[in-house]
Amino acid sequence: MNNTLKKESLTTRKLILVSVLGAITIVLGMTPLGFIPLGVINATTMHIPVIVASIIEGPIVGGLVGLIFGLSSLFNALLKNASPVSFVFYNPLISVLPRVLIGITSYYAYKAFENFPVKKLRIFSKIIWSVITAFLIFFMVKNFGQMSTANRIYMTIFLAASLGITIYSFFKINDNFPVVIGAFVGSMTNTVFVLGGIYLLFAKKYMAALGMPLENAKAAILGVSITSGIPEAILSIIITTAVVKAIKVYYRS
Repeated sequence: MNNTLKKESLTTRKLILVSVLGAITIVLGMTPLGFIPLGVINATTMHIPVIVASIIEGPIVGGLVGLIFGLSSLFNALLKNASPVSFVFYNPLISVLPRVLIGITSYYAYKAFENFPVKKLRIFSKIIWSVITAFLIFFMVKNFGQMSTANRIYMTIFLAASLGITIYSFFKINDNFPVVIGAFVGSMTNTVFVLGGIYLLFAKKYMAALGMPLENAKAAILGVSITSGIPEAILSIIITTAVVKAIKVYYRS
């Protein structure tokens, strides 16, 4: 009887998490909250609930939240058609499949490092957060003149969070490295599969919509993956680490 109740409780908890994080994903996609201005680019946050769900509750829950993310992307493209390249998201291989895969890849990347020795986790954590902080400092200095006041506030917040975690990792045993890896892999799954799919399936139409020659397709799409994908991954790492830590503390209590 107790086991049955426990299973039902876990199932209910997972369904609630899918519903809540799925709803957050939809809201992010329908409002400016889904895009954080970082000076010369906008970084999306819509994939972060998928990664959080995956790390907290596993690949099935993560995949379901990713499915909601993908379907919302598909419907937004069909109904809003706000961009000249929105047509690429009419294809579920671009709008839906990569978002489902986020929930799978982020979980298994997280699990691959979950049982690493504490000493190695601490070393890796110091390295990764130092690199992230250095990148944010470089990015902010390089683009400071092009940023609005709001952009500068966003960047200062992210830099302060990253710097704080970096300092913390040097003085305390830090077990968030597996979460960092899961968040990075999940974010890059979105970038690589979406942009890779665009290149393979829609390169000619995509470049025509942008008014650029086809021979520039590889360079243009690779450029987007670097200038947008890396900042999105870093943003994902910072937010996911904080959210996952808070949820785990809540679950333990």
